[in-house]
Amino acid sequence: MTDEQLLRYSRHILLPQIGIEGQENIVNARALVIGAGGLGSPAAYYLASAGIGTLVLADGDTVDLTNLQRQILHRTDAVGMAKSASGKRTLNEINPECRVVALGERLSGARLDEEVAQADIVLDCCDNFATRHAVNRACVKFGKPLVSGAAIRFDGQVAVFDSRQPNAPCYHCLFPEGQDAEEVRCAVMGVFAPLTGIIGTVQAAEALKLVIGCGTSLAGRLLLLDGLGMEWREIRVPRDPGCTVCSAKTS
Repeated sequence: MTDEQLLRYSRHILLPQIGIEGQENIVNARALVIGAGGLGSPAAYYLASAGIGTLVLADGDTVDLTNLQRQILHRTDAVGMAKSASGKRTLNEINPECRVVALGERLSGARLDEEVAQADIVLDCCDNFATRHAVNRACVKFGKPLVSGAAIRFDGQVAVFDSRQPNAPCYHCLFPEGQDAEEVRCAVMGVFAPLTGIIGTVQAAEALKLVIGCGTSLAGRLLLLDGLGMEWREIRVPRDPGCTVCSAKTS
């Protein structure tokens, strides 16, 4: 690491659980953040500021005025701009050392597989079940840890699905495809602005821990947040032995 990096990341390096080796893991890592909205904004902020080497930001939408209440990657002058490009601009200002790859598309199929295969860590910050299931399948296929988050109204949730661990569940074990609850969107139901910051920040923390190799991840656990009462609940998530996504890979 350079002298400038040693200074910039000194507060990480001081932590015995991270140190120089852990910070080098961060600097050499590639993170894929799917969604540059309410969750992706704080997640990408902290990944970039922490020194993640390459951050791939994928989002096919453009910035709308209604996004600015919670999507802190974007400023008023970015309205009408591609979210991926707006996010890259902001992240480059935060940490020029972080290489930001802006993908102005909704990843699917071969393109999704390509990006997941290259990533060290994947953060699902999207807002729809179809993408969540597609990302989960790709992460299981390539053995990549997935940090998943969701937020609506005053309720949030975050979990880690790490198929590298024996008997670890995947997203499909928790929410089987075809049995999804009715899709709810912020545009219809609303969302408390700081809630997305809380959940997205937890996603960044879990992603960095996995990259560093420190602490205990949320693998096999689902954290639920009631933002009105500011109460957290934890639910254990077992692997479904009949899961059509991960059971064949682990059998």
